[in-house]
Amino acid sequence: MKTLILLGGLVHFGILIASALTPGVLEWRRHLAALPALLRQLFWVYGSFIVLVIISFGTISLACPAALASGEPLARAVCAMIAIFWSARLAVQWCVFDATPFLTNAALKLGYHTLTLAFIALALIYGCAAIQPLPLCFL
Repeated sequence: MKTLILLGGLVHFGILIASALTPGVLEWRRHLAALPALLRQLFWVYGSFIVLVIISFGTISLACPAALASGEPLARAVCAMIAIFWSARLAVQWCVFDATPFLTNAALKLGYHTLTLAFIALALIYGCAAIQPLPLCFL
């Protein structure tokens, strides 16, 4: 489980690379220009806070994998929160977002589906760490 959590930490930082590309690929500046200044600012602030959460998840995972894999109540709670975060992100992706108009070439389609697999992997890794006691929780 410790190794999977380390891998999960790296995946978080991989997601951040994709997140850094998103504003340009989706032309946020152009599309958000029509909004009032406050709404534009809120959009960027919310995005920044999400990035900070992902950095926190990745940093905690890389710095404390043994603690997160320990099965201790706090570790299980942190892992549950991370699993819920990524599960909710998947639910929004599948039930709310329609990315189809933006998946205009093979690279964008590959990136989208790779991110989906990353979200699934994170939900499973941290969900497993949260709900099953060690040593039963090996994928």
